[in-house]
Amino acid sequence: MNMKSVTRSRPGRLIAAVVLTVTVATPLVVTNAASAAATLTVSQALAAQDGRTATVTGWVVGQPTATNTVLTSGYTADTAIAIADQAGETSTARMLYVQVTAAWRSGFGLLSNPSLRGRQVTATGTLTAYFSHGGLKDPTAMSLGGGTTPTPTPTPTGTASPTAYYAAATGKTGPALRTALHAIIRTQTTLTYDQVWEALKDTDQDPANPANVILLYSGRSQSKATNGGGVDDWNREHVWAKSHGDFGTATGPGTDVHHLRPEDVSVNSARGNKDFDTGGSAVAQAPGCYTDADSFEPRDAVKGDVARMILYMAIRYEGDDGWPDLEPNDSVANGGAPRLGRLTRLLAWHAQDPPDAFEQRRNQRIYERWQGNRNPFVDHPEWARAIWG
Repeated sequence: MNMKSVTRSRPGRLIAAVVLTVTVATPLVVTNAASAAATLTVSQALAAQDGRTATVTGWVVGQPTATNTVLTSGYTADTAIAIADQAGETSTARMLYVQVTAAWRSGFGLLSNPSLRGRQVTATGTLTAYFSHGGLKDPTAMSLGGGTTPTPTPTPTGTASPTAYYAAATGKTGPALRTALHAIIRTQTTLTYDQVWEALKDTDQDPANPANVILLYSGRSQSKATNGGGVDDWNREHVWAKSHGDFGTATGPGTDVHHLRPEDVSVNSARGNKDFDTGGSAVAQAPGCYTDADSFEPRDAVKGDVARMILYMAIRYEGDDGWPDLEPNDSVANGGAPRLGRLTRLLAWHAQDPPDAFEQRRNQRIYERWQGNRNPFVDHPEWARAIWG
């Protein structure tokens, strides 16, 4: 009897011990998992700008437009919001700049949703500099007040332009079309000149090698890391020469990536601030390009690209927002005037070399990730003749 009693009691104690062990251990596992998935505050996100993916919750305080500038009214675009740990925050140093890509703009852009200011938003994305400021880019999820994440709207791709984007221009021609397009594309996020480096590494990425960019005039694929001012580096070419209107590299036309492209330093120098036309001597390191004393001819594969960038600049900068009124003309002796030629040649190139997949992707990338505006002549080539026909 005693032996049986001892035999039965030992397993019971062992079972109780196992149950006790499981009961104690389980909460530790749950606590660790919850901690790993915790949502960051804005201050925590600002201290963790190392490229990690994170979820951040904060209060919408405005629209960032530059490193130390956040609009709290009169919003100009749907492409970015600033969030903070306090709804009434006024110091940009305590704000996180959140990129709002095309998929999220209808619900989280301040131009379309001005009442969003003062509301709590949760966003998941990459913690990295934006506007040369602590930021969160390429959001994969956004929600109000930490609630359920909505499904993103598919981004328009390919040759078709967003119907809603150009709605105000539909059916117009001549001066009326020009006025409508200017009103549409002038709503944009402006970049600093330093931000242009990162933008070009994205917009001009080599489709066959994501570590490289394609140089505009040379057509060469070159490492993104070789940007700078050295002999073999690539730099930022202003297709609308910045001296034609004297806008330099200041935020605005001087940093508009719709006309800034990567180019070999020496080829960029050969082009200088010349107008565009045909003829001249061959340009070293840029097969198919020619130049003479007053003009530059790009290679055939990008003649249309050059033309459409010039036409974009003419419509975007009409002289009503503090910048020069840029306009193409038929001269190749424009000097410092806000004019660039030769218009008849540019229109011929536009027809000869229609938008290809690279140019269409570039236009889309600028719209989605950088400026929030488009080049209408990439989306609607027929509008060039409708305005300058």
